[in-house]
Amino acid sequence: MSTPVPARDALQPGGTDTAPGGLLPRLVAEAFGSLFLAVAGLGVPLFSIPQSSPVPAALAAGLATTAAMLAFGHVSGGHFNPAITLGHLLAGRIRAGAAAAYAAAQVVGALVGALALFGILRTLPSIPDSRTAFDTVAAGFADHSIIQAPLAAVVLLELLGAAIIVAVFLGAAGRGGNRTVAAVAVGLSFAALLQVGQSVGNLPFNPARALASAVFSSGWALGQLWVFLVAPLAGAAIAGLAFRITAGAEPAAGAAPAASEDDEAGGNRRGPDAPEAGDGDADGLDADGAGADSLDGANLGNDDDGAAAPRAGAGTPATAGRREKSRVSEAQEFFDGKRS
Repeated sequence: MSTPVPARDALQPGGTDTAPGGLLPRLVAEAFGSLFLAVAGLGVPLFSIPQSSPVPAALAAGLATTAAMLAFGHVSGGHFNPAITLGHLLAGRIRAGAAAAYAAAQVVGALVGALALFGILRTLPSIPDSRTAFDTVAAGFADHSIIQAPLAAVVLLELLGAAIIVAVFLGAAGRGGNRTVAAVAVGLSFAALLQVGQSVGNLPFNPARALASAVFSSGWALGQLWVFLVAPLAGAAIAGLAFRITAGAEPAAGAAPAASEDDEAGGNRRGPDAPEAGDGDADGLDADGAGADSLDGANLGNDDDGAAAPRAGAGTPATAGRREKSRVSEAQEFFDGKRS
């Protein structure tokens, strides 16, 4: 008997619509996780000297991502990034309404985290201008890039980085995936890409984090913000659509699992709807369409010359009906005492 494939918007680890509880707990988890990522991803470079920092900012953000996914992934799926949520939407793993709510919760969480950091900066007497301090962690290009990277280079890197992160997330946290492995894979990928992004222009590969840093920075950050919203979402769309297309290669609903090595070695390859061997079902068909018990003695009987008779009509409704009548008569004789 075949087993239907689960619906596409029902996930295992990394899923959303099958998470326990209602939508509100998932939104709280997404908001808190996004707050954690903003505090770690922006706070470490803000309050540390890069030359003496024991943990680089990129690694800190990657570790925070892994920790947040392990802590809240079982509740919401652990997106914490509108790009990842968009990838899930286009891959068919989350509904549109839930995806919109996720993105809003992520933005709110990132803004609250950045607001907390901004408030801390305001209390430090050695930092007279908090917005200027936030400029050091805001994403930018051209004159506001560390290496003066042009717009085209920043767009390509943001698009490529977001596509890689979303692809790693969808691949590691797909059906049957392990939550711990997915969290580690996504965190390490995020840390490695952030190391590249920070060298170019503090590229976050996360629209929520980009918005949070731009709001509390100088005016130029908001003017360039569109790049760090559009580019990562475009990369996420590419990865999500790619996974949706490749999902068509999965077995369709009703398809039988692949035959085991024992079945292939024994030459008994059952069809898609064939029952297990020995279950006594008269409808069971082998690979040739004939009944499993169609060979009772010598190839369904031989002709007068001893040549094997062809199995004409094997597997047809008439043949199946004759086998069923034969079984019924044998059973009746047994209960009547005519067979021992």
